[in-house]
Amino acid sequence: MEQTLTVVCKLRPTPEQSLNIERFLKAFADACNFANKTVQPKVTNKITIQNRVYQELRSRFGLSANQAVRVCARVGANRKTAKLKGKAVKEFKPTLADYDARVLTFKEKEGSVSLTLLDGRENIQLDIGNYQKNWLRGRKPTSAQLCQHRDGSYSIHIQFTHEVPEPSEPSTVVDVDLERREIAK
Repeated sequence: MEQTLTVVCKLRPTPEQSLNIERFLKAFADACNFANKTVQPKVTNKITIQNRVYQELRSRFGLSANQAVRVCARVGANRKTAKLKGKAVKEFKPTLADYDARVLTFKEKEGSVSLTLLDGRENIQLDIGNYQKNWLRGRKPTSAQLCQHRDGSYSIHIQFTHEVPEPSEPSTVVDVDLERREIAK
């Protein structure tokens, strides 16, 4: 049985990389807002959203092909959640962007991640401890979210699949006698 786990890793970008990340997060949020306003509010299917705005997302916001697809998926998912709650999606803020395995590479030996931003790939150092290193050792990420926190720091939430062993059936039963004589009142 497989389980998807998330490991949160703090990023240590250079000042120039921080500016590139900010520009990318703004473009990603602007693209989400554009898609949300352009496509009819009742449409929640990411493929339908993609068919209507994909080319414009690429040309207007400078996103890569995969990032434009991630924008459409994000808008569709947020609309589905809002619909379940009886609300509408109002606005996307420049604090989060989605990645999948094609635009994200985890470099275990270097202790970094390679992310596709607006001007190409950036190799950004991770600031992680043994806990994160142990969980990420030998793993291939399936997806991730690039996040900007209120204090201006950045982190990446890396998802990967983990094989969980099937639970075994107990072969013996242990009986415990607590020698209770009074029943609780």
